[in-house]
Amino acid sequence: MKKLLPVLMILALFASGMLVGCAPATKKGTLQFYANGEDFVQQGFVSKDGWAITFDHVYVVLSEITGYQTDPPYDPHAGGDVKAKATVGLDGVHTVDLAEGGEDAPPILVGEIKDAPAGHYNTLSWKMVRASSNPASGYSLVIIGTAEKGGKRVDFTIEIEPQYEYTCGEYVGDERKGILEADSTADLEMTFHFDHIFGDAETPLDDELNVGAPGFEPFAAIVGGAGALRMDMSGLQDSLSASDYQMLVEILPTLGHVGEGHCHNEVH
Repeated sequence: MKKLLPVLMILALFASGMLVGCAPATKKGTLQFYANGEDFVQQGFVSKDGWAITFDHVYVVLSEITGYQTDPPYDPHAGGDVKAKATVGLDGVHTVDLAEGGEDAPPILVGEIKDAPAGHYNTLSWKMVRASSNPASGYSLVIIGTAEKGGKRVDFTIEIEPQYEYTCGEYVGDERKGILEADSTADLEMTFHFDHIFGDAETPLDDELNVGAPGFEPFAAIVGGAGALRMDMSGLQDSLSASDYQMLVEILPTLGHVGEGHCHNEVH
């Protein structure tokens, strides 16, 4: 019996090794992260107060971009920590020009992870941080464009210093996103709604969107309705009325979405 024990142990170890070797490998695929300023940035629009706005550049500085598989789904209205069964993050800081490309340009690929575990990525988070180099050095968001109304023109550059953090639920749009199958590709989208700042002439004035938006008129008034405007938040605080500046401060954190899906936001 004693002579059989080593043999039995070897057989047991061999069987164990066979079981481990036959264990199914984790299924993986490629998860892509996109940024999208929507048609408002790509094609321009008319503000709630009648200014036709077009954008030359909209630089947004993104970091700590992370996709999660959560169960139960994350509730951005409740906030709190994300409870994830799988998490993947994109390294580095990425400065993206949301106005890049023509009027029909697709959302911009920020980066991808090729070995992401398969599953449904139904939560997305990221930070907007101050850039350490050009073209947005010192700012988390730089908006450069032109506004025209009644024969008057304002060339504007608005530079935003505060840093914002977004934690969002599942993408809401024409199709679902983030469903990654093995050996396949899925995507997640960071969406930015610039009509929140300027309002939208195609939306009723008493709509919540327009009620909360400063519009463009307060910015135009700084330069007398025509000319060149370049200001950061400190300059805007000195130049806008207290109520318009406060409205801007309160609306900026709401820019981040996932399609039409909402995000929990924090200001840093």
